[in-house]
Order: sequence, then structure tokens, then C-alpha cells
Amino acid sequence: MKLRVEKRFEWRGEATQRVRAVMRMFGVSVERLNERGVTHRCELRVEDGDIVYITGPSGAGKSVLLRELAGGLPRGERINLNDIELPASKAVIDCIEGDIIQALRSLSMAGLSDVFCILNQPRNLSEGQQYRFRLAAAISSGKKYIIADEFCSNLDRITAAVISYNVRRFAKRNGTTFFLASCHEDILADLQPDVLIVKELTGEAEVTYKEKKSTRHKGTRA
Repeated sequence: MKLRVEKRFEWRGEATQRVRAVMRMFGVSVERLNERGVTHRCELRVEDGDIVYITGPSGAGKSVLLRELAGGLPRGERINLNDIELPASKAVIDCIEGDIIQALRSLSMAGLSDVFCILNQPRNLSEGQQYRFRLAAAISSGKKYIIADEFCSNLDRITAAVISYNVRRFAKRNGTTFFLASCHEDILADLQPDVLIVKELTGEAEVTYKEKKSTRHKGTRA
């Protein structure tokens, strides 16, 4: 599957008195502001079971690329962690699809093995536990594509590494494709992304493909 993103942000603000005063102070015109508009552009090839990881500094546009890439996926086959609700009236175990063994396996894969968390309500969990609940819910959903912004960003780094390793195994075993974004690079060794997208503050996104046994993809600049 080929995906292409091109998203441009131009200045469309209101030229208020204060805005005009600042523009005069710095000698900036509306035309100049539009010339400095930001364009996010990326092209990539993705296969079933691939992990696509977008990284780079804060403010570089990782979330923009992730959102635009996700928009190119079939709506009925994708699930975004941000869209998963946190029920207040059901226990965690009752919110995960599959039989009880499958549900427990999904929770364990997402780093939720504590029985008190499993029997608690998602709304009552800590922020990090809620993130792991959402990941478990996505894994158990059976969707072909899983999208996660700020992947493991609010977790301690050991837990993040373990979950990254588990996600890698799950993707390859089930053919599920993950689209992930985070500024953290310490999980790369465990995650082993098949497609690595590095987005710096300036310049275009750099796409690198992991060497595979059957086919070798050279790194490209999109």
C-alpha cells in the first residue's frame, strides 16, 4: 500500500491592531507570512504487519503527519487510541474484546497485569494506565490498522520498552499495521519499526525502510 501526505498551513489570522503593530516592528507583510507557511509532505510504502514510527522534536509536525496518514486508511479497518472511550461503570476486563483468556492476554501485552487495575474502571485509572488500557482495547478490536500518537510517551521507559517489544511481536504475528508517533528514540531497538519517519523542525520528512529478508528498500527522502 502506498500513502501520500501533503498538508500546508498558511497564515490566516486576523490583522488586528496589535498584529499590524508587530508586523510593522519586524517589517513583516502578510505575503511574507504566507511564504513562510509550513508544508508537511511524505510518501511511503506500507505492508501488512509493518510498524510505521514517526519521530522528531516537539513542534516538528509528527501529529500532523500521523493524522493525515491515518486519514488515508479505510475508516472501518482503523482504530485510533485517542478515540477509545474510558467507561466509568464497567471494569477493565469487561471492556476488552474476546474471551477472558484473550482479554487478559491483550491487557498483559499492553502492560496491564495488576489484578486491581483489571477489576477497576478505566475512568479511575492513572493517566499511564488509561493509555495502556486504550492500547489493549485497540489490540483486542481486531482492526487492521492501529494509530497511536505520543506512543508510550507518558510511561516510564522500562515499561515503554517492554510494550514496544510486545507490539512488535503482535504486529508480526497478526499482520496488524501500527502507525505510531513520539519524540522518544529510546524504544527504537525494541520496536524495530519497518518504516521510520524522521521529521525535523525544518526540511522534509526523511523516510527509511528497514531491510527485510525478501526485499531491500533503500531509504528515501519524501
